[in-house]
Amino acid sequence: MCILLKSLKSKDKVLMDSYKTIIIKNVCYTELVYERINKKLNKQLSKDEIEKMIFETLKETKESQFDKIGKNIYVTNSDRNIRITVNSNTYRIITVDKIEK
Repeated sequence: MCILLKSLKSKDKVLMDSYKTIIIKNVCYTELVYERINKKLNKQLSKDEIEKMIFETLKETKESQFDKIGKNIYVTNSDRNIRITVNSNTYRIITVDKIEK
């Protein structure tokens, strides 16, 4: 279930705060995304392990690696070789992909 900050009533708030800060505060998941992440990463992580991995990755990724393209924000972490796709309206994780070196 997604819980968004009540103060985020307009997109102007996004301009004042970084995407990184807003995503970390509001990140949420659907039941299906856990299965999708395990499949794409070829792993068998629990929901808690996935959420921990996502949170740690978001925290350690530089703000310059948060790119908004269309309705999504792409978070690329070269150290972990993954790219997280986040919906820019709901801050819901859509998927996580491996990136090739």
